[in-house]
Amino acid sequence: MLPNQDLNSMQNNQDLTDLLALDLGINIVDRRPYAKEVFKWQDMDLLPHSSTDTLLCEIFEWNGRNWRTTGNNLIGYLFSGDLLNTVKEQLINTPKNSALIPDFEFTKESMVEYGLSLPSLFNIGVNGDIKNTKSFSIRVNGVTKSRITNIDAPGIEILKNYSLFTQSKSKTYRKNIKFNYLSTSLFYAESVEIFLEKESGVGVDVSFQTENVEVDAKIDTDTKKHFILKYSGNQAPFAAKFTKGKDFNIM
Repeated sequence: MLPNQDLNSMQNNQDLTDLLALDLGINIVDRRPYAKEVFKWQDMDLLPHSSTDTLLCEIFEWNGRNWRTTGNNLIGYLFSGDLLNTVKEQLINTPKNSALIPDFEFTKESMVEYGLSLPSLFNIGVNGDIKNTKSFSIRVNGVTKSRITNIDAPGIEILKNYSLFTQSKSKTYRKNIKFNYLSTSLFYAESVEIFLEKESGVGVDVSFQTENVEVDAKIDTDTKKHFILKYSGNQAPFAAKFTKGKDFNIM
C-alpha cells in the first residue's frame, strides 16, 4: 500500500491534470500532460539557458522565435551600492512554493523540436542524436516557483523604484526595458526522470552533473535506461513567466 503522502500527491496531480484538461478543452487519459500543454496553460516559457545565478527580474529579448538574455537585471538599473546587494540577496532567497502544476512530460518529439538546450536545463547531457532512439522522454516532477509580487519584499521596493525610474530615466527605460521582457516567475523541478530506449549498438547516451543531485538508477543497460535525478541545494530554474517591460505592474 502506498503511504498517505504518495496517495495525496497522486490525487493532487490528477486534480491538477483534470483542471488543465478542462481549461484547455482537451482529453488526457492514461498519460501525463505534455510539456506544451502545461506551458500553454500556465503561460510560461522554457528558458534559453539556465544556471543557479538566473534570477527574477532578469531582462530577456524575444526575436519572434527564441528568447535571449541581455545579461542584465532590472535591479541593476534601480538600485546601487549596499541597497543593490540587499535587494539581490532578497531575490536570491525569494521563497519557492508549489506551482500547482501537475507532473508532466517532455516527449521525444518535443525534445527534437526544442533541441539540446532542453536537457541541459536539467543538467543532463545527451551524446548522439535522439532521433535514433526508440523512445526518449524527460518527466518533470514536483514543480515549484518563485515570483515577484507587489505585497512582499523585494517586490514592493522594486515596483516603487521602477515607477520612479520610468519617469526619471525615460530614455534608458525605453532603450533597455520597455520593449523587452522581465522574468517575473521562475519554475524549478524537484526531480526529473529520464527514460531512454534504443537498439543495441546505437550511439546515444545520457550523462549528468552530480553536484547537488541524488541519482537513482532504476534501469541502466545497453538498450534501456531509467534514471531519477533529485535536486537539492541551490537549484537552476528551467522555465519562466515573462512580462513585457511596459506591462510590468507599476504602483
